[in-house]
Amino acid sequence: MSAFVTLIAFSGARRRVPLAVGACLVSFTAFWLAQRAAHVTMIDLMVYRAEGAAVRSGGDLYALRATATHLPSTYPPFAALLFTALTLPDPLTLRVLATAGNLALLVVFVRLSLKLVGHARAESVWWVAAVAVWCEPVWTTLRYGQVNLLLAALVLWDLTRRPAGGYGRLAGAGLGLAAAVKLTPALFPLFLLATGVVARLGGGEGGSWLRHARGAAAAFAGATLLAAAALPYDSWRFWTDMVFRTDRAGYVEATANQALRGVLARLLHTPDPGALWVAVAAVAAVLGLTVAVTAELRGMRPWAVCACAVTALLISPVSWTHHWVWCVPLVLLLWTRGHRAAALGTALVFCSYAPWWVPHGPGRPELHQTGVQLTLSALYGGSAALFLALARTSLPIPRPRSAARQAVTKE
Repeated sequence: MSAFVTLIAFSGARRRVPLAVGACLVSFTAFWLAQRAAHVTMIDLMVYRAEGAAVRSGGDLYALRATATHLPSTYPPFAALLFTALTLPDPLTLRVLATAGNLALLVVFVRLSLKLVGHARAESVWWVAAVAVWCEPVWTTLRYGQVNLLLAALVLWDLTRRPAGGYGRLAGAGLGLAAAVKLTPALFPLFLLATGVVARLGGGEGGSWLRHARGAAAAFAGATLLAAAALPYDSWRFWTDMVFRTDRAGYVEATANQALRGVLARLLHTPDPGALWVAVAAVAAVLGLTVAVTAELRGMRPWAVCACAVTALLISPVSWTHHWVWCVPLVLLLWTRGHRAAALGTALVFCSYAPWWVPHGPGRPELHQTGVQLTLSALYGGSAALFLALARTSLPIPRPRSAARQAVTKE
Protein backbone atom coordinates (compact mmCIF):
# COMPACT_ATOMS: atom_id res chain seq x y z
CA MET A 1 0.00 0.00 0.00
CA SER A 2 2.79 2.40 0.91
CA ALA A 3 4.52 1.68 -2.38
CA PHE A 4 1.29 2.49 -4.22
CA VAL A 5 0.96 5.81 -2.37
CA THR A 6 4.59 6.62 -3.15
CA LEU A 7 4.02 5.87 -6.83
CA ILE A 8 0.99 8.19 -6.92
CA ALA A 9 2.96 10.97 -5.21
CA PHE A 10 5.83 10.51 -7.64
CA SER A 11 3.48 10.65 -10.62
CA GLY A 12 1.87 13.80 -9.24
CA ALA A 13 5.28 15.41 -8.81
CA ARG A 14 6.22 14.52 -12.38
CA ARG A 15 3.11 16.32 -13.59
CA ARG A 16 3.60 19.36 -11.37
CA VAL A 17 7.18 20.10 -12.42
CA PRO A 18 6.49 20.50 -16.18
CA LEU A 19 3.51 22.70 -15.35
CA ALA A 20 5.66 24.90 -13.14
CA VAL A 21 8.42 25.06 -15.77
CA GLY A 22 5.88 26.02 -18.43
CA ALA A 23 4.41 28.77 -16.25
CA CYS A 24 7.90 30.12 -15.54
CA LEU A 25 8.82 30.17 -19.24
CA VAL A 26 5.58 32.00 -20.06
CA SER A 27 6.33 34.56 -17.32
CA PHE A 28 9.92 34.98 -18.51
CA THR A 29 8.78 35.42 -22.11
CA ALA A 30 6.26 38.08 -21.08
CA PHE A 31 8.99 39.74 -19.03
CA TRP A 32 11.38 39.76 -21.99
CA LEU A 33 8.73 41.28 -24.24
CA ALA A 34 7.90 43.91 -21.61
CA GLN A 35 11.57 44.85 -21.33
CA ARG A 36 11.81 45.20 -25.11
CA ALA A 37 8.64 47.31 -25.16
CA ALA A 38 10.20 49.55 -22.51
CA HIS A 39 13.28 49.99 -24.75
CA VAL A 40 15.69 49.19 -21.93
CA THR A 41 19.25 50.28 -22.65
CA MET A 42 20.99 48.05 -20.05
CA ILE A 43 23.12 51.07 -19.30
CA ASP A 44 25.16 49.50 -16.50
CA LEU A 45 26.05 46.58 -18.73
CA MET A 46 27.41 49.07 -21.26
CA VAL A 47 29.50 50.66 -18.49
CA TYR A 48 30.88 47.22 -17.62
CA ARG A 49 31.73 46.68 -21.28
CA ALA A 50 33.49 50.05 -21.41
CA GLU A 51 35.50 49.09 -18.32
CA GLY A 52 36.56 45.86 -19.98
CA ALA A 53 37.56 47.78 -23.10
CA ALA A 54 39.60 50.21 -20.96
CA VAL A 55 41.48 47.29 -19.42
CA ARG A 56 42.20 45.75 -22.81
CA SER A 57 43.41 49.06 -24.26
CA GLY A 58 45.44 50.04 -21.20
CA GLY A 59 43.29 53.10 -20.50
CA ASP A 60 42.79 54.88 -17.18
CA LEU A 61 39.97 52.86 -15.60
CA TYR A 62 38.84 55.45 -13.07
CA ALA A 63 39.00 58.36 -15.48
CA LEU A 64 36.48 56.53 -17.64
CA ARG A 65 33.13 58.14 -18.45
CA ALA A 66 30.88 55.73 -20.33
CA THR A 67 27.57 55.99 -22.19
CA ALA A 68 25.68 59.18 -23.04
CA THR A 69 25.21 59.90 -19.31
CA HIS A 70 28.99 59.80 -18.65
CA LEU A 71 28.84 57.21 -15.89
CA PRO A 72 32.12 56.46 -14.06
CA SER A 73 33.70 53.16 -13.09
CA THR A 74 32.96 52.42 -9.42
CA TYR A 75 33.79 48.74 -8.90
CA PRO A 76 37.13 47.29 -7.72
CA PRO A 77 39.72 46.52 -10.43
CA PHE A 78 39.05 42.76 -10.21
CA ALA A 79 35.59 43.37 -11.61
CA ALA A 80 37.06 45.23 -14.58
CA LEU A 81 39.30 42.23 -15.30
CA LEU A 82 36.22 40.02 -15.50
CA PHE A 83 34.43 42.57 -17.66
CA THR A 84 37.00 42.16 -20.44
CA ALA A 85 34.95 39.15 -21.59
CA LEU A 86 32.03 41.51 -22.26
CA THR A 87 33.96 43.17 -25.07
CA LEU A 88 33.90 40.04 -27.24
CA PRO A 89 30.25 40.12 -28.43
CA ASP A 90 28.72 43.16 -30.07
CA PRO A 91 26.41 45.30 -27.85
CA LEU A 92 23.15 43.84 -29.23
CA THR A 93 24.28 40.25 -28.73
CA LEU A 94 25.65 41.14 -25.32
CA ARG A 95 22.27 42.51 -24.21
CA VAL A 96 20.53 39.30 -25.28
CA LEU A 97 23.11 37.11 -23.55
CA ALA A 98 22.97 39.23 -20.38
CA THR A 99 19.17 39.01 -20.21
CA ALA A 100 19.17 35.25 -20.74
CA GLY A 101 22.00 34.84 -18.25
CA ASN A 102 20.26 36.91 -15.59
CA LEU A 103 17.02 34.95 -16.03
CA ALA A 104 18.98 31.73 -15.57
CA LEU A 105 20.70 33.24 -12.53
CA LEU A 106 17.31 34.14 -11.08
CA VAL A 107 16.31 30.47 -11.19
CA VAL A 108 19.59 29.53 -9.50
CA PHE A 109 19.13 32.27 -6.90
CA VAL A 110 15.58 31.13 -6.14
CA ARG A 111 16.78 27.53 -5.86
CA LEU A 112 19.47 28.54 -3.38
CA SER A 113 17.00 30.73 -1.45
CA LEU A 114 14.61 27.79 -1.11
CA LYS A 115 17.50 25.59 -0.05
CA LEU A 116 18.42 28.17 2.57
CA VAL A 117 14.93 28.13 4.09
CA GLY A 118 14.66 24.33 3.86
CA HIS A 119 12.06 24.07 1.09
CA ALA A 120 13.54 21.91 -1.65
CA ARG A 121 10.61 20.93 -3.91
CA ALA A 122 11.63 21.33 -7.55
CA GLU A 123 8.36 22.81 -8.76
CA SER A 124 8.55 25.56 -6.12
CA VAL A 125 11.71 26.92 -7.76
CA TRP A 126 9.89 27.56 -11.04
CA TRP A 127 6.73 28.98 -9.48
CA VAL A 128 8.69 31.40 -7.29
CA ALA A 129 10.97 32.44 -10.16
CA ALA A 130 7.92 33.10 -12.34
CA VAL A 131 6.67 35.62 -9.79
CA ALA A 132 10.01 36.98 -8.55
CA VAL A 133 11.03 38.20 -11.99
CA TRP A 134 8.39 40.94 -11.72
CA CYS A 135 9.52 42.40 -8.38
CA GLU A 136 11.17 45.79 -8.74
CA PRO A 137 14.75 44.86 -7.70
CA VAL A 138 14.85 41.97 -10.19
CA TRP A 139 13.16 43.97 -12.96
CA THR A 140 15.65 46.82 -12.47
CA THR A 141 18.61 44.45 -12.27
CA LEU A 142 17.75 43.10 -15.71
CA ARG A 143 16.79 46.54 -17.00
CA TYR A 144 20.26 47.88 -16.21
CA GLY A 145 22.14 44.64 -16.93
CA GLN A 146 23.42 44.54 -13.37
CA VAL A 147 25.42 41.82 -11.55
CA ASN A 148 23.33 41.63 -8.38
CA LEU A 149 21.85 38.19 -9.03
CA LEU A 150 25.30 36.75 -9.74
CA LEU A 151 26.76 38.13 -6.51
CA ALA A 152 23.78 37.08 -4.39
CA ALA A 153 23.91 33.59 -5.90
CA LEU A 154 27.63 33.34 -5.08
CA VAL A 155 26.93 34.32 -1.47
CA LEU A 156 24.07 31.85 -1.06
CA TRP A 157 25.99 29.05 -2.79
CA ASP A 158 28.77 29.54 -0.27
CA LEU A 159 26.49 29.74 2.75
CA THR A 160 24.26 26.77 1.84
CA ARG A 161 27.05 24.27 1.18
CA ARG A 162 27.15 21.61 3.88
CA PRO A 163 29.61 18.83 3.00
CA ALA A 164 29.87 16.16 5.67
CA GLY A 165 32.37 17.02 8.34
CA GLY A 166 32.70 20.68 7.57
CA TYR A 167 32.50 23.30 4.87
CA GLY A 168 35.01 21.85 2.40
CA ARG A 169 38.03 23.37 0.70
CA LEU A 170 36.02 25.95 -1.23
CA ALA A 171 34.45 27.40 1.91
CA GLY A 172 34.51 31.16 1.60
CA ALA A 173 35.35 31.23 -2.11
CA GLY A 174 31.95 32.54 -3.14
CA LEU A 175 31.95 35.22 -0.46
CA GLY A 176 35.48 36.36 -1.24
CA LEU A 177 34.93 36.57 -4.98
CA ALA A 178 31.62 38.42 -4.54
CA ALA A 179 33.31 40.99 -2.29
CA ALA A 180 36.19 41.37 -4.77
CA VAL A 181 33.69 42.33 -7.47
CA LYS A 182 31.54 44.60 -5.29
CA LEU A 183 32.32 45.55 -1.70
CA THR A 184 28.85 45.25 -0.15
CA PRO A 185 29.04 41.42 0.32
CA ALA A 186 32.17 41.90 2.44
CA LEU A 187 29.93 42.07 5.53
CA PHE A 188 29.28 38.31 5.26
CA PRO A 189 32.87 37.27 6.08
CA LEU A 190 32.83 39.77 8.96
CA PHE A 191 29.62 38.13 10.18
CA LEU A 192 31.31 34.71 10.10
CA LEU A 193 34.36 36.10 11.89
CA ALA A 194 32.20 37.71 14.58
CA THR A 195 30.24 34.48 15.05
CA GLY A 196 33.41 32.46 15.50
CA VAL A 197 34.89 34.95 17.96
CA VAL A 198 31.69 35.14 20.02
CA ALA A 199 31.45 31.34 20.07
CA ARG A 200 35.03 31.07 21.31
CA LEU A 201 34.53 33.75 23.95
CA GLY A 202 31.46 31.90 25.16
CA GLY A 203 33.45 28.72 25.64
CA GLY A 204 32.13 27.07 22.50
CA GLU A 205 33.73 25.79 19.31
CA GLY A 206 33.98 28.55 16.74
CA GLY A 207 36.52 26.93 14.46
CA SER A 208 34.18 26.25 11.52
CA TRP A 209 33.06 29.88 11.33
CA LEU A 210 36.62 31.16 11.63
CA ARG A 211 37.83 28.78 8.91
CA HIS A 212 34.99 29.92 6.68
CA ALA A 213 35.90 33.57 7.29
CA ARG A 214 39.57 32.84 6.55
CA GLY A 215 38.59 31.15 3.29
CA ALA A 216 36.59 34.22 2.26
CA ALA A 217 39.48 36.51 3.17
CA ALA A 218 41.91 34.37 1.18
CA ALA A 219 39.66 34.37 -1.90
CA PHE A 220 39.20 38.14 -1.65
CA ALA A 221 42.92 38.72 -1.20
CA GLY A 222 43.80 36.41 -4.08
CA ALA A 223 41.39 38.13 -6.48
CA THR A 224 42.52 41.59 -5.36
CA LEU A 225 46.22 40.73 -5.69
CA LEU A 226 45.60 39.27 -9.13
CA ALA A 227 43.98 42.55 -10.15
CA ALA A 228 46.87 44.49 -8.60
CA ALA A 229 49.38 42.47 -10.63
CA ALA A 230 47.44 43.05 -13.85
CA LEU A 231 46.35 46.64 -13.13
CA PRO A 232 48.82 48.14 -10.63
CA TYR A 233 48.01 51.80 -11.32
CA ASP A 234 44.23 51.33 -11.27
CA SER A 235 44.45 49.18 -8.14
CA TRP A 236 46.50 51.81 -6.33
CA ARG A 237 44.05 54.53 -7.32
CA PHE A 238 41.01 52.53 -6.26
CA TRP A 239 42.21 51.36 -2.85
CA THR A 240 43.83 54.66 -1.87
CA ASP A 241 41.33 57.10 -3.31
CA MET A 242 38.29 55.96 -5.29
CA VAL A 243 37.00 53.56 -2.64
CA PHE A 244 36.40 56.55 -0.37
CA ARG A 245 34.57 58.62 -2.99
CA THR A 246 31.11 57.23 -2.46
CA ASP A 247 29.51 60.15 -4.27
CA ARG A 248 30.88 58.94 -7.61
CA ALA A 249 28.05 56.40 -7.88
CA GLY A 250 25.41 59.12 -8.05
CA TYR A 251 23.47 61.59 -5.93
CA VAL A 252 23.12 60.33 -2.37
CA GLU A 253 19.55 61.62 -2.02
CA ALA A 254 18.32 59.88 -5.21
CA THR A 255 15.12 57.97 -4.52
CA ALA A 256 16.78 54.86 -5.93
CA ASN A 257 19.21 54.93 -2.98
CA GLN A 258 17.44 52.90 -0.31
CA ALA A 259 20.35 52.80 2.10
CA LEU A 260 20.17 54.66 5.42
CA ARG A 261 22.36 57.39 3.96
CA GLY A 262 19.86 58.03 1.18
CA VAL A 263 16.91 57.99 3.58
CA LEU A 264 18.63 60.50 5.87
CA ALA A 265 19.62 62.75 2.97
CA ARG A 266 16.00 62.96 1.83
CA LEU A 267 14.67 63.34 5.35
CA LEU A 268 17.09 66.17 6.19
CA HIS A 269 16.86 67.73 2.71
CA THR A 270 20.63 67.68 2.35
CA PRO A 271 22.92 66.04 -0.21
CA ASP A 272 25.29 64.93 2.55
CA PRO A 273 24.01 63.76 5.97
CA GLY A 274 27.64 63.61 7.11
CA ALA A 275 28.49 62.50 10.64
CA LEU A 276 24.87 61.70 11.49
CA TRP A 277 24.82 59.00 8.82
CA VAL A 278 28.10 57.55 10.11
CA ALA A 279 26.64 57.33 13.61
CA VAL A 280 23.33 55.84 12.48
CA ALA A 281 25.07 53.36 10.18
CA ALA A 282 27.41 52.29 12.98
CA VAL A 283 24.48 51.63 15.31
CA ALA A 284 22.63 49.75 12.56
CA ALA A 285 25.73 47.66 11.84
CA VAL A 286 26.10 46.66 15.48
CA LEU A 287 22.42 45.87 15.92
CA GLY A 288 22.11 44.02 12.62
CA LEU A 289 25.24 41.94 13.16
CA THR A 290 24.12 41.17 16.70
CA VAL A 291 20.89 39.72 15.34
CA ALA A 292 22.76 37.78 12.64
CA VAL A 293 25.39 36.37 14.98
CA THR A 294 22.84 35.46 17.64
CA ALA A 295 20.67 33.70 15.08
CA GLU A 296 23.66 31.78 13.70
CA LEU A 297 24.78 30.66 17.15
CA ARG A 298 21.26 29.42 17.88
CA GLY A 299 21.13 27.31 14.77
CA MET A 300 18.99 29.67 12.69
CA ARG A 301 21.15 30.25 9.63
CA PRO A 302 18.31 31.43 7.32
CA TRP A 303 17.53 34.28 9.74
CA ALA A 304 21.25 34.98 10.16
CA VAL A 305 21.95 35.20 6.42
CA CYS A 306 18.97 37.44 5.70
CA ALA A 307 19.75 39.66 8.69
CA CYS A 308 23.33 40.07 7.49
CA ALA A 309 22.15 40.83 3.94
CA VAL A 310 19.72 43.59 4.91
CA THR A 311 22.26 45.05 7.36
CA ALA A 312 24.82 45.30 4.55
CA LEU A 313 22.27 47.05 2.35
CA LEU A 314 21.27 49.47 5.10
CA ILE A 315 24.78 50.56 6.08
CA SER A 316 26.24 50.77 2.57
CA PRO A 317 26.70 54.38 1.39
CA VAL A 318 24.59 53.56 -1.65
CA SER A 319 22.10 50.69 -2.03
CA TRP A 320 20.22 51.20 -5.26
CA THR A 321 16.83 49.54 -5.53
CA HIS A 322 18.30 46.83 -7.77
CA HIS A 323 20.67 45.81 -4.97
CA TRP A 324 17.65 44.61 -2.99
CA VAL A 325 17.24 41.28 -4.82
CA TRP A 326 17.66 39.85 -1.33
CA CYS A 327 13.93 40.48 -0.95
CA VAL A 328 13.44 37.03 -2.55
CA PRO A 329 14.93 34.91 0.29
CA LEU A 330 13.50 37.44 2.77
CA VAL A 331 9.92 36.80 1.65
CA LEU A 332 10.48 33.04 1.40
CA LEU A 333 11.89 32.93 4.92
CA LEU A 334 8.99 34.86 6.40
CA TRP A 335 6.44 32.72 4.54
CA THR A 336 7.96 29.35 5.46
CA ARG A 337 8.33 30.35 9.12
CA GLY A 338 4.65 31.21 9.46
CA HIS A 339 4.89 35.00 9.28
CA ARG A 340 2.45 35.11 6.38
CA ALA A 341 1.24 38.69 6.89
CA ALA A 342 4.82 39.97 7.08
CA ALA A 343 5.75 37.96 3.99
CA LEU A 344 2.85 39.35 1.98
CA GLY A 345 3.55 42.89 3.18
CA THR A 346 7.22 42.60 2.25
CA ALA A 347 6.35 41.14 -1.17
CA LEU A 348 3.90 44.01 -1.74
CA VAL A 349 6.58 46.59 -0.92
CA PHE A 350 9.11 45.15 -3.35
CA CYS A 351 6.55 44.56 -6.10
CA SER A 352 4.94 47.99 -5.78
CA TYR A 353 7.72 50.01 -7.44
CA ALA A 354 6.84 52.62 -4.77
CA PRO A 355 10.24 54.42 -4.78
CA TRP A 356 9.53 55.47 -8.35
CA TRP A 357 6.15 56.99 -7.48
CA VAL A 358 7.82 60.08 -6.01
CA PRO A 359 9.36 62.94 -8.02
CA HIS A 360 12.86 62.08 -9.21
CA GLY A 361 15.26 62.91 -12.00
CA PRO A 362 16.74 66.25 -13.15
CA GLY A 363 16.58 69.12 -10.68
CA ARG A 364 17.13 66.80 -7.70
CA PRO A 365 13.50 66.97 -6.47
CA GLU A 366 14.28 64.35 -3.79
CA LEU A 367 15.75 67.16 -1.68
CA HIS A 368 12.27 68.64 -1.35
CA GLN A 369 10.08 65.65 -0.61
CA THR A 370 6.92 65.86 1.49
CA GLY A 371 5.95 63.49 4.28
CA VAL A 372 4.15 60.97 2.07
CA GLN A 373 6.92 61.08 -0.50
CA LEU A 374 9.53 60.53 2.20
CA THR A 375 7.65 57.47 3.38
CA LEU A 376 7.34 55.98 -0.11
CA SER A 377 11.02 56.57 -0.83
CA ALA A 378 12.06 54.82 2.40
CA LEU A 379 9.98 51.65 2.10
CA TYR A 380 12.87 49.29 1.35
CA GLY A 381 14.94 50.49 4.26
CA GLY A 382 11.89 50.53 6.51
CA SER A 383 11.06 46.93 5.54
CA ALA A 384 14.62 45.90 6.34
CA ALA A 385 14.45 47.52 9.78
CA LEU A 386 11.14 45.79 10.51
CA PHE A 387 12.62 42.48 9.39
CA LEU A 388 15.53 42.86 11.80
CA ALA A 389 13.10 43.63 14.62
CA LEU A 390 11.02 40.56 13.75
CA ALA A 391 14.13 38.40 13.48
CA ARG A 392 15.21 39.52 16.94
CA THR A 393 11.88 38.58 18.48
CA SER A 394 11.86 35.25 16.62
CA LEU A 395 15.11 34.02 18.16
CA PRO A 396 14.62 31.08 20.55
CA ILE A 397 15.64 31.08 24.19
CA PRO A 398 19.40 30.47 24.50
CA ARG A 399 20.40 26.86 24.91
CA PRO A 400 22.68 25.59 27.69
CA ARG A 401 26.37 26.11 27.05
CA SER A 402 26.96 22.39 26.46
CA ALA A 403 24.52 22.52 23.55
CA ALA A 404 25.80 25.83 22.28
CA ARG A 405 29.26 24.33 21.81
CA GLN A 406 27.84 22.14 19.10
CA ALA A 407 25.72 24.85 17.48
CA VAL A 408 25.38 23.92 13.86
CA THR A 409 22.80 25.48 11.63
CA LYS A 410 20.04 22.90 11.27
CA GLU A 411 17.29 24.94 9.69
